[in-house]
Amino acid sequence: MGAVFMDAPVSGGVGAASLAKLTFMVGGVEEEYNAAQELLTCMGANVVYCGQVGTGQAAKICNNMLLAIGMIGTAETMNLGIRLGLDPKLLAKILNMSSGRCWSSDTYNPVPGVMEGVPSANNYQGGFGTTLMAKGTQATEGPTEFRASRSEPEGLTLSIRQPVVGHQTHHTELCSQQDTTTV
Repeated sequence: MGAVFMDAPVSGGVGAASLAKLTFMVGGVEEEYNAAQELLTCMGANVVYCGQVGTGQAAKICNNMLLAIGMIGTAETMNLGIRLGLDPKLLAKILNMSSGRCWSSDTYNPVPGVMEGVPSANNYQGGFGTTLMAKGTQATEGPTEFRASRSEPEGLTLSIRQPVVGHQTHHTELCSQQDTTTV
């Protein structure tokens, strides 16, 4: 019997893992995926076949990029509203019933005191670490011939990483072990 390789990164974090509600993004031979699917569904509510080896990781990179964009946008929006005198809970309520609603605002709000059970309510402990987010957005960079689109992600990923990483020394000291919502 030979060995089989598949990539199967996950999304959902510690909370989803403890509830067996992870999302698996799987790349590999489809027949092998079908054989592994039963095992993966024991740990995840969503098991998605993405194609050949490497496409699971590609899906994960895209998911992380969108998470970073959404989290930074939510953090900046909440910061602006607070600076303009809005109560953070009221602003979150309005955003979440309007077109600005997103996962970062309604499920994982980055502002302390807006939600319970999220890293911002626990001094930004737990969750998806800033170091991992910065690493994940770096994966979108590379030679143009290896990109799926002709877009220029370098500027975008740099602008995503800048609030997350900032000055490397500052980041390492203050945020490296904290959740991405510290942006």
